[in-house]
Amino acid sequence: MAVRVVTDSASSISDADRSRLGLTVVPLPISEGGRAISEDELAAPGFYERLAAMPAPPTTSQPTPEAFATAFRALAGDGHDVLAVLISGDMSGTVASAEAAAAEVRTDKGSRVEVLDSRSNSLEEGFAVLSAAEAAHAGAGIAECRRLAEETMRRTRFLFTPHSLEYLRRGGRISRAGALAGVVLKIAPVLTAENGSTGIAGVARSVRAARAKIAALMRTDVERHGLRRAAVQYAADVDEANRFAAEVIEPIVGDAVPVVPIHPVVGLHVGPAVGVVYETEQPLR
Repeated sequence: MAVRVVTDSASSISDADRSRLGLTVVPLPISEGGRAISEDELAAPGFYERLAAMPAPPTTSQPTPEAFATAFRALAGDGHDVLAVLISGDMSGTVASAEAAAAEVRTDKGSRVEVLDSRSNSLEEGFAVLSAAEAAHAGAGIAECRRLAEETMRRTRFLFTPHSLEYLRRGGRISRAGALAGVVLKIAPVLTAENGSTGIAGVARSVRAARAKIAALMRTDVERHGLRRAAVQYAADVDEANRFAAEVIEPIVGDAVPVVPIHPVVGLHVGPAVGVVYETEQPLR
């Protein structure tokens, strides 16, 4: 039985990969003042400029179980097994919604419907999605697709630095005192997704120094564990991301790397930022 992979919009999967691999992407809703914001509005130029001017940030929520059930039923109805690879359950209720839908669809359709918590977001989640979807596209069964996604999860890291701590404060990720201390002490954190939530991989005294810290951490990982693939991710400024790729990441990789926007469903919680996602040859964890 053929396998189809489902993910959410936080994974930053490109339209090209959606089409190439037959991926189904369930959007994470965003609303402003009770009004739903469409994917087109999120992708429009100037989103982060508008975000900075908003008195209160937009809110995000997980897709409903009904949204997942609709996606699962359509695939199961066509005779497919379904593997959903999703944003960390500690960052969103998305996994819980998908699990509820999967239990219902398994009963209705008799298909295998499994849910995998990626323990991350953005392209670190996306790399696990792609591993599963590429295996499915090649004819692998659901157990093999899941195994390969889980192996990828152990080989990936996401390191990024925001321009400001204000967006994290507005979103409740840090306290007002913490944000103020960061400004006063001129701390530029290097953030990462670890154990399912956002953590600090290091600190520096400037954004420039934080980017050098990212390079040092990545270089150490690559020297110890090899490298399979990497991509620069950014929120807001693509020119900055292109410079970061050319000056910081590509000298480590030895080749050009793709520059991929962070989906606004993640970006609105950190504001303008730049970072790198990479997958090593050997496990990091």
